[in-house]
Amino acid sequence: MYKRVLTIQDISCFGQCSLTVALPIISACGIETAVLPSAVLSTHTGGFTGWTFRDLTGDMLPISEHWREAGIQFDAFYTGYLGSIEQINMVQNIMDTNGVEGAIRVVDPAMADNGNLYPGFNMEFVSAMKDLCAEADVLLPNMTEACLLTETDYRDTYDREFAETICRKLCGLGAKSVVLTGVGFRPDYTGVLLFDDAKFDYYEHKKITKGFNGTGDCYASAFVGSLLRGRSMADSARIAADFVLECIEKTYEDKSHWYGVKFELALPRLIKELADA
Repeated sequence: MYKRVLTIQDISCFGQCSLTVALPIISACGIETAVLPSAVLSTHTGGFTGWTFRDLTGDMLPISEHWREAGIQFDAFYTGYLGSIEQINMVQNIMDTNGVEGAIRVVDPAMADNGNLYPGFNMEFVSAMKDLCAEADVLLPNMTEACLLTETDYRDTYDREFAETICRKLCGLGAKSVVLTGVGFRPDYTGVLLFDDAKFDYYEHKKITKGFNGTGDCYASAFVGSLLRGRSMADSARIAADFVLECIEKTYEDKSHWYGVKFELALPRLIKELADA
């Protein structure tokens, strides 16, 4: 079945993150992809200065209303970076009114990393994000976001028992399943911990210590595309992890390409793997 997904997040016109990667990656997976930008930036904010920003909050509900009038509905929703509590509330309304019955809700609570909230966010925002996460069929947090959502003290190092407890707490908020990203239990390795249907799966791969902007968006997009192509949760988590690793490997040696990853060069492998399904 040809599926249609709506992804709601900002668009950084340059920098290979948010909608700039979500649209091409999910489309490459063979999924019709519609977008609802929450804001437009000239570049992302990681390392650039002087960037422009236009808030599109006032356009979001009129756009969704036009879709309803036109009879346009979505089989799935994927939310990324949202800039305000008002936008979180709008997204909840849009998911309630613009989806087919049983539409899948994938939420990436993009608000923190490395133990800290992103600039401009506070605990009131975290509280509002909890309400959105409670409605998720799949929740895609990193460890920092997971700790904030569950009111757990963040740790740089942890064991599997700690990570599994976090996943159970996230489902206790209401999320049906969790894919906890960037989880590592031994040196030089990282991976994703999946909690679905009361069981855990862990997929591990080598860790590249150098960080790149947009890898979380690339992961979530590849995961959504794989899931909507009919792959299992575990397969989708693995496929997305392998995709992001290849994105990084194809970028790592190019010091001039510091602002994102060359995800385009990894798309052929992603397409082939899904075509073989």
